[in-house]
Amino acid sequence: MQREYLEDKETLYFKFEQNKEDFIVDEIGIDFKGKGNFLILRVKKVELTTWDMIAEFAKFLGIEAQKIGYAGLKDKHATTTQYISIEAKYEKALKKFKHPQITIIGSTHHTHSIRMGDLKGNSFTINLFGVSQIEAGQIEKRASKIAKNGLPNYFGYQRFGRDEDSLDQAKAMIAGELHINDAKLKNFLISVYQSQFFNDWLKERVLFSRENNNGEFALLEGDVYMDDKGKFFTPKTTQEKDFKSHKIVPTGLLCGRDVFRARSDARKIEEKYDDQFLYEKGYRREAVVFPKKIELDYKNNFDILNISFSLPKGSYATVFLEAIANRNYKAKKVK
Repeated sequence: MQREYLEDKETLYFKFEQNKEDFIVDEIGIDFKGKGNFLILRVKKVELTTWDMIAEFAKFLGIEAQKIGYAGLKDKHATTTQYISIEAKYEKALKKFKHPQITIIGSTHHTHSIRMGDLKGNSFTINLFGVSQIEAGQIEKRASKIAKNGLPNYFGYQRFGRDEDSLDQAKAMIAGELHINDAKLKNFLISVYQSQFFNDWLKERVLFSRENNNGEFALLEGDVYMDDKGKFFTPKTTQEKDFKSHKIVPTGLLCGRDVFRARSDARKIEEKYDDQFLYEKGYRREAVVFPKKIELDYKNNFDILNISFSLPKGSYATVFLEAIANRNYKAKKVK
């Protein structure tokens, strides 16, 4: 699916590589109590998946991987830091833990295990290659405008895996034409199915905004908003003032059961991308997010621009780069 963005500007052709030197991700954790029965480790991993990293800790301690908590999955082809939780009784044993690709860089305690989603967001530091001095200025201006007006919160290409048939598999499974026993694969395919509907919906809203609202995300009567505490509500009128001050954001549907749905004009678009017969739990996702703490450092002699920024949890750095470049990136196929 072609992801569209709020401004249809000249395409920029800078490159980036997801590797340990040029793509760095730091998880922004929740506020831990500093006391409790669970040990919280801040862990740096290099070119390992989160699951692989957890498997190494589980193997070292002789426990099941399910006993180790984590807030989110981090890229394999990068240097990343994130928080994990383990029962505090293993604190002494972990002092002897050593691994060439894993480093424990801090610890504290908390009252419960880390659960999926227990993070505020992620900060990124990425090198962009092939950037001229003029392009560096363009990137800075575009990034600043996106931070003000909002970034369409698409699921990035990573969400859909490297197999281009994932969506077809998901549709076949949900239609009962494909039987899959592996629970992890089933959950992945369901998320692909929901995410594709969301991305298609968001694309229509973005194109509507480009045509009708001068490149700013257009709010519609009946939109479901989310406030800064994660509460959903549908007001009688559009909430332009609070949206522009970044106090609230409109949301899009991840179809399924037991989820708020839009009304009125917003529902006319949303219902095109809603499978009301899907039994799995539905959710709502922010339609736009606002990148923060944007900093740029241009290496003039090397045509390299280092860009750092933070995004809320569940948002994709590659989507931000796509919006700046006005072009889509694709997953690299495994050879």
